[in-house]
Amino acid sequence: MRDNNTLHDISADLEREFGSRGSEKRKFFENKAWEEYNAQILLDARKNAGLTQKELAERIGADKGYISRLERGLTIPSVVTLYRLAAAMDLSVELKPVSR
Repeated sequence: MRDNNTLHDISADLEREFGSRGSEKRKFFENKAWEEYNAQILLDARKNAGLTQKELAERIGADKGYISRLERGLTIPSVVTLYRLAAAMDLSVELKPVSR
């Protein structure tokens, strides 16, 4: 049983499962994680806009299946499509510097 006051270094676990930082295996899984994260953002945004997949698809000139693939992380939208999706949901895309 683990002591609740003991810190656990997750880095070793990540290296064991996904490879060391910078390795091809690790990059692959990092990209998959970003794809799933972005897919969830699109799904949440659509639902918050009160749109069905079909309604959103019609607004951007696509079919419902395309929206479904986006929301499952199976398809990555182009930059143009991302802007169309945002506009169709009355959202904007903002690029700003990250504070370091």
